[in-house]
Amino acid sequence: MKPARISGSMRTLFILTFCLLLSVVPLAAQENTCVQCHGSLPGRYGEPVLLWKTSVHAGNGVYCHECHGGDPKDMTNAMNPSRGFKGVPKQTAIPETCGRCHVGVLKDFMGSAHGKKLGNGGPTCVTCHGNHAIKKASLDLINEKTCTKCHPYERARLMKQAMQATEGRITSLDNRIQTLKLQGKASEGMEQGLFNARNRFHTLFHDVMVEKVRSESTAIDKELETIGAQIDAIEQAEKKRKIAGSVAIAGALLAALFFRLLGKTYDN
Repeated sequence: MKPARISGSMRTLFILTFCLLLSVVPLAAQENTCVQCHGSLPGRYGEPVLLWKTSVHAGNGVYCHECHGGDPKDMTNAMNPSRGFKGVPKQTAIPETCGRCHVGVLKDFMGSAHGKKLGNGGPTCVTCHGNHAIKKASLDLINEKTCTKCHPYERARLMKQAMQATEGRITSLDNRIQTLKLQGKASEGMEQGLFNARNRFHTLFHDVMVEKVRSESTAIDKELETIGAQIDAIEQAEKKRKIAGSVAIAGALLAALFFRLLGKTYDN
C-alpha cells in the first residue's frame, strides 16, 4: 500500500500551524518573525534564512520583510497581503524591488545594456549578487563563472582589468585618510572628495562599454592623484614636525648632559 501523499494545501497548513506554535515565544526574544519561523523549518523552507545569515544584508540589519513585504512583528499575519506581503518578486520586478533602497544603482542598471535586456533574457540583480546570500558589491563579482552564464568573459575581463587599479587606489587612500582622522588632522575635504570619486567609480560597475569604463577610470585616477598629493603633504609636514621635535629633545638632552659634566668639572 502506497503512503498517502500530502497535498500542497496540507503542506501550507502544516507550515502555518508550525509558525503559530512558535508564536508562544515572547516577542522580545524574537529577532524577527520571518527569521524565527523559517529558520526553524527544514529543507527549502529554512534554506533562505541560512543563506541570508551569511549575507551583507544580515550584516547591515536588512531583514526579509524589506524585500518581500509583510509584518515582521506579527507571526499570524506576517504573510497577509493586507500587511504588505508581496512574496517572491517576479523576475522583471527584481530591479525595482532592490531599487527601493539602491536608488542610484537602479538608475545605473536600467541604463545599462543589461538593464535594457530586462524581460528579454537579460540578467537581474540576483544573477550577479545572489538572492538570499547577497554578496557585498566588489570587483570579485565580475568573474568568469558568473559572466559566462550569459556570454563570453572577454569583455568583462577587460573591464575588470581597467577598474582594478582604481579600486586599489580608492581603498589605499581611504585607509590613509582614516589614519589622519585618528591623528586629529583635518581631513573633511579629502574625505568628501574621495566619497564623490568612489560614487562616480561605482556607477561604472553596471556599464558594459569597455572604452567608457577605461576613460572614466582614467579621469577618476587623476582626481585620486590630487587627493593623494594632499595626503602626502600632510604626512610630510607631520614627519618634519616629528623630526624637529626629536632634534629639539636630543638637543635638550645634550645640553643637560653638557651642563652636568661642566658642573662636575667645577666641583673637582
